[in-house]
Amino acid sequence: MPPVQLLGGDPLSIGDPAVFGVITVSDRASSGVYEDLSGPAILQFFEEAIESPWTAQYAVIPDEQPIIEQTIKDMADKEGCCLVVTTGGTGPAPRDVTPEATEAVCSRMLPGYGEQMRSISLKYVPTAVLSRQTAGIRSKTLVINLPGKPKSIRETFDEVFKSIPYCIQLMEGPYIETNAAVVPAFRPPADKRPPRPAAAAAEAAVDAQGQ
Repeated sequence: MPPVQLLGGDPLSIGDPAVFGVITVSDRASSGVYEDLSGPAILQFFEEAIESPWTAQYAVIPDEQPIIEQTIKDMADKEGCCLVVTTGGTGPAPRDVTPEATEAVCSRMLPGYGEQMRSISLKYVPTAVLSRQTAGIRSKTLVINLPGKPKSIRETFDEVFKSIPYCIQLMEGPYIETNAAVVPAFRPPADKRPPRPAAAAAEAAVDAQGQ
């Protein structure tokens, strides 16, 4: 597996710098029983899809609700993440408590994200109805639960992310530019920034190389 990248994007992007949080919730991965593949899958998505300059905070923690809550709060309140993405712990098993932790630390919920992800996953597996994924807002941070398997992460995140940059923008967070070939972010025309002119981009690239 390639090394985990905790920063990326294009310094010439029209987007603002952004900080993302990635939390893998898994008893076994956190104890070293197996390597976490889900968190790196989310980071790989950011590397492919995000044009804005970005950095990431990444943690692998057990299925303990107080720890999940505190990790989300730290990434939102201390690290300044505009987006915190969790993976794992959203099923019906007794220790699957990620949705409860998310609801406990958010002031408002955005259930549409969970509904969309279940709708997408149902195209692949009937057990998608067992998923309790949700999303919510903590101050100016969007918190969203993703599935636990890397394949399912990409099946869902590539679709739901289309609305996430505008959601963060409405929450007075950074303007996030995406690679439209990977994820074409939706915004009303009035809320889009003009693209960087080709000549200005070329000049900026020359200046950047000279620094």
